[in-house]
Amino acid sequence: MSGTGVLANVVGGVLALVLVGYLVVALIRPEKF
Repeated sequence: MSGTGVLANVVGGVLALVLVGYLVVALIRPEKF
């Protein structure tokens, strides 16, 4: 796997984690949104 592919996987994983965290916070504390 090339370095670009690894970087793309890392960026995609971080974005997925941020999105999941955002959704969890939105579910737990909907008044903040």
